[in-house]
Amino acid sequence: MPQFDRQNHCIYHIRYHLIFVTKYRRKILKEGMGIYLRTRLHEVNKYYPDLQILESNCDEDHLHLLLSIPPKMSVSKVVNILKSNSARDMRKKFPYLDRVYYGVDGIWSDGYFASTVGIDEAVIRKYIEYQGREDSGQAKLEL
Repeated sequence: MPQFDRQNHCIYHIRYHLIFVTKYRRKILKEGMGIYLRTRLHEVNKYYPDLQILESNCDEDHLHLLLSIPPKMSVSKVVNILKSNSARDMRKKFPYLDRVYYGVDGIWSDGYFASTVGIDEAVIRKYIEYQGREDSGQAKLEL
């Protein structure tokens, strides 16, 4: 059963799969650096409580994230927050990155991959089909 998030005037289930690639596909996210990066990314929830990182994992040259993003935030805004803060933290913790990326800001490639991950379409179709009956108490629908 999907978990629904709530705000003052909104109930939502919005999940995104994001992939960030390191600049020039350099293999900088070795084991310890990857763990540090993931730890720092999960701390974003302190400053943006509605933004939740549900899963994260990285390879040496890219990072995968599964996020819950509230409707009031755009995907590009979230990407900007995550990339800029993580790059700053990584460069501060691992000074050799200044030599790896000499004369270049950040550690991430300019682009990113984003894909939505939602409730099964069949569940939505069934909900819409029975919506009137459920409201009148004639049908029970489990999501």
